[in-house]
Amino acid sequence: AALLECRGMKVAPLKLDPYLNVDPGTMNPFEHGEIYVTDDGSETDLDLGHYFRFTKAPLSRLSSVTSGQVYESVIKKERSGQYLGSTVQVIPHITNEIKDRIFACGKHADVTLVEIGGTVGDIESTPFLEAIRQLRYESSPNTCLNIHMTYVPYFRIAQEIKTKPTQHSTQELRSIGIVPDIILCRCEASLSDSLKEKIALFCSVPKRSVFEVINVDSIYQLPSYLHQQHVDALISEQLNLTDNKQGIAAWNRLTKQIQQTSIPLSIGLVGKYTSCADAYKSVAEALQHAGLHMQRKVILKTFDAKTLNPQNIQQIDGCDGYIIPGGFGEGGFEGKILAARYCRENKLPLLGICLGMQVIAVEFARHVLGLDASSTEMDKTCKEPVIALLEEQKNVEVLGGTMRLGAYPCHLKKGTLIAKIYNQLTIYERHRHRYEFNNKYTTLFEEKGCILSGVYKEKDLCEVLEVKDHPWLIGVQYHPEFKSKPLSPHPLFVSFIQAAMRLCRD
Repeated sequence: AALLECRGMKVAPLKLDPYLNVDPGTMNPFEHGEIYVTDDGSETDLDLGHYFRFTKAPLSRLSSVTSGQVYESVIKKERSGQYLGSTVQVIPHITNEIKDRIFACGKHADVTLVEIGGTVGDIESTPFLEAIRQLRYESSPNTCLNIHMTYVPYFRIAQEIKTKPTQHSTQELRSIGIVPDIILCRCEASLSDSLKEKIALFCSVPKRSVFEVINVDSIYQLPSYLHQQHVDALISEQLNLTDNKQGIAAWNRLTKQIQQTSIPLSIGLVGKYTSCADAYKSVAEALQHAGLHMQRKVILKTFDAKTLNPQNIQQIDGCDGYIIPGGFGEGGFEGKILAARYCRENKLPLLGICLGMQVIAVEFARHVLGLDASSTEMDKTCKEPVIALLEEQKNVEVLGGTMRLGAYPCHLKKGTLIAKIYNQLTIYERHRHRYEFNNKYTTLFEEKGCILSGVYKEKDLCEVLEVKDHPWLIGVQYHPEFKSKPLSPHPLFVSFIQAAMRLCRD
């Protein structure tokens, strides 16, 4: 997608996920990883975050389709009589619904890039593969292209690369009527010409259509790496795309910057889901973006908030800055409180995101204001509910898609650190939460030096907290990580990295 954009194409990425959940919003992060949120409030697979970071494509609810959504839509149509009494079947009703959603996503694009999740042979993905087969059959020549991503394992003991899995998966696709035009070989070691010839022969593709996707230091080196192999040129040739030659210079510069950046900067992440690498994917990537912008190699150290207590909180010491990311439930909440207090009292840079902002608020209320404070999410009977539910959320029974989701305006106060960081007074950031700061405590907080420096004016909701007598301590109710890109790092993360660099120098 990034390469096609460099050729002047408008690309619409679409992820097809075979699972039966309507969306991943209620999935456990330990199992599924991060939930990515779009501007229109759709909770999607974390792959949408990759699309956003690599492209300029506007992402929305149209960019993510699950089996759950497809079956739910078809059943609703059947119940309302839209099929005029026909027997509803996988073919054509389910496959037609999938194709309709593909066309809806790519309506205003030059190229629709469709990724089917799962593995070839999965029973859940069969309707999606059938829809793709039909789509290719029904399309005009040179308007549809099949790319097969396959794993080519390398056995280190024997120092041998095996192509059998690639042959097998390609044969599986061909058996259901899908013939790959291009094969991308995910591999640890470079493929020799003879191996490419073997794959080409057994998979019935020209050798020039077999490409290696070898391990690189950073995923952001891939656009330049694939461009050097002329992947984009072949796709453009086979789809008869016009090359506007906008160039790949920006990605080449980034690749060079990645290779030259070696000065380490240590950032500690205190969270609940630290055992799952993908749970905080966008946060980790946003830190890398800002680090590269400041010519620093960010070393992310994770601390399990559930294991922290007053006796061992010192174990988080030694980092140049700290982040408390979003999360749900009481697990690790008290550990995060301890980490926030440690950073505030020791003047360490701290960024709190979503639940992280609420942690900062509760910690300040307890240890500066002297209140017996908490969040009603963690303790429904707490004496001082600094964080509480809005009235419209109190009777919600259906959990999926019922939080404050998507982009909302935030108005920043003049003269505050957050206004200086953004260099504007109105911003739009994405949300995913239910609980809010309780305005009953606003005056008390500000009198003691914790400023509500950003608000959502329509409902008078706190969006940003910052502590005045601290070098850099900010909590935001929104998720800035969802809008960061390697070529345009988010200003809040850049400012945070700058603060960490100052501590490192000191």
